[in-house]
Amino acid sequence: MGRKAVVASGISLLVAGSGWVLSRAQTGAAAAPAECSYFGAPREEAAAPKSGRLSRVTEAVVRTLGIRPRAAAPDAAYTPGSIDAYLFADMQANGVTPARKTTDWEFIRRVTLDLTGRIPTPGRVLAFVADPAPDKRARLVDELLARPEWVDKWTMYFGDLYKNTADRPSTGLRRFPQGRNAFYQWIRDSLAAGKPYDRMAAELITAEGDSSWGTGTLNWMLNGYVGGGPAQDITDQQAANVAETFLGISHLNCLLCHNGRGHLDALSLWGRNTTRYQAWQMAAFLSHTTMARHVPDPSSTNIYYWSVLDTVPRDYPLGTTTGNRPARLATLDCTPGKPCYVAPAYLLTGEHPAAGESYRAALARLVTGDFQFARASVNYLWAQFFGRGIVDPPNQFDPARLDPANPPPAPWTLQPSNARLLDALAQGFIDNHYNLQALMREIVNSGAYQLASSYDGAWNPDWERLFARKFVRRLWAEEIHDALVDSSGVPVEYKVTGFSGQGFPVVDHAMQLPDTVNVPGGAVNTFLDSFLRGNRDDADRKPEGSVLQALNLMNDPFVMARTAASGAAPNRLIAANLSNSDADLVNALFLGILSRYPSADEMAAARAALTAGNRTQGARNLAWALYNKVDFVFNY
Repeated sequence: MGRKAVVASGISLLVAGSGWVLSRAQTGAAAAPAECSYFGAPREEAAAPKSGRLSRVTEAVVRTLGIRPRAAAPDAAYTPGSIDAYLFADMQANGVTPARKTTDWEFIRRVTLDLTGRIPTPGRVLAFVADPAPDKRARLVDELLARPEWVDKWTMYFGDLYKNTADRPSTGLRRFPQGRNAFYQWIRDSLAAGKPYDRMAAELITAEGDSSWGTGTLNWMLNGYVGGGPAQDITDQQAANVAETFLGISHLNCLLCHNGRGHLDALSLWGRNTTRYQAWQMAAFLSHTTMARHVPDPSSTNIYYWSVLDTVPRDYPLGTTTGNRPARLATLDCTPGKPCYVAPAYLLTGEHPAAGESYRAALARLVTGDFQFARASVNYLWAQFFGRGIVDPPNQFDPARLDPANPPPAPWTLQPSNARLLDALAQGFIDNHYNLQALMREIVNSGAYQLASSYDGAWNPDWERLFARKFVRRLWAEEIHDALVDSSGVPVEYKVTGFSGQGFPVVDHAMQLPDTVNVPGGAVNTFLDSFLRGNRDDADRKPEGSVLQALNLMNDPFVMARTAASGAAPNRLIAANLSNSDADLVNALFLGILSRYPSADEMAAARAALTAGNRTQGARNLAWALYNKVDFVFNY
């Protein structure tokens, strides 16, 4: 079976990478100053212009799908203070008409993938579409949030955010599978228990103990490990991780190398006015913390776990001249000839630990009590559902350009595309006790999230910041894998090193994997990697497409095995419907794989393919073609 045969049958195909792939050079990223070369360009990339990328991809997908735009629904009365009240008022003020409301068929697939990483079953799709109740979308959202697949999807997401992987070659860190698995279990248990997000952050910042294999939370602090330098290099990286992960401020990593002025002038108003000494004061909260390796078996000294303890009695010392960052020279506050130490002061307010308070406990209190923590948290999640943040990129907040009541001086402008919405979401997150599910529920129940990806009329890419349409996204590698497994009914079983202790002797979906590197192993690893799942080290998960992705969907054994109509592991969707009429068979394959029925043209092409030769082979060809259609790979 090959591409020519399917094209000849008239069934449309997706060729991933044809016109919608952007290189890093096209996104406007800036190079880092030479003294920060160890940390690489992403540390100081421009806050940048993704503008246009989402629009180009969305237009290409919508055009390929052949969706005909329909007129937008009339304006509704929106609850004051709701997401829609802010966004639709902004659209109206800018003379922009929002897209129509998405159909039930589109909505159920969209929200099921976004919340659980899985495609809906055919029966659930039909029941939802047939349901006349006006609150059926809200009820569906509640149903999805209660499913174990929600825990799977967001354990994967936070595993990415917290960089949970067995090894980080760029820094020399080794957690080993035992540490990675313990961290995975803590993330999973926290989400399953509905733990408030401020508590999750505080537990990671303050984690202390003797074994990273036995205490999952210790493994986040290990992300600060940097080999080949003094202890301050590690302390600096730990502080930079706190700022980026929980405050959305990646530029602290730059400030720990040099003053902002002369380096961040065009990127951050706050950053240009912040000094390296202030960055050291933030790092000083971690100055009492030490990490040490411990060998469980003297005969295997290359296998070890870590302790993370607050046993260092002094504050942050200056005076280093070696390592991965520029020399930490004494300041005017230092006494000549004597050691010089920097005491902790919180980066955004200058606050200090209370008398007798542990430095890291103080840091956790100040971070999670900061309104910026709530802003950054909701913005990270908003970007997952909408394709871009209200502040975008989400890790490059400029604290001096966030307050609509106190706008920055010209030529600077407010950084958020809708500052009042961002603040309202953040305040709502606080009022709901940092409940992640409540935040997600509010987002996906909004009218803005439920807009169509198609647009009636000429679309201006500058409107991306208004969220006047839904932008498509290419599915994660794990979502594509699991959609192939679920739609075909051909199961998988993966055994992951050391994972049985976490209650997963066998993993039957890729979204349950604890890592994105070297798991599950074998040939399927190559398939997953082609969809740019990242390595949780120096390569982030990416949404771009490529010719390799298209070739793998066309020819990879993992895909081909899921189109077999007979044998030990047949495609159950084909097998269950092969004896039905041509129309029923086509409908079943479209519904099971794409969560919709075919258009009239698609039905005609598919029926022609079924009758052109061997019917069983025709059904296989049709399933293969549907796995290569644009709406299998994209959530729209």
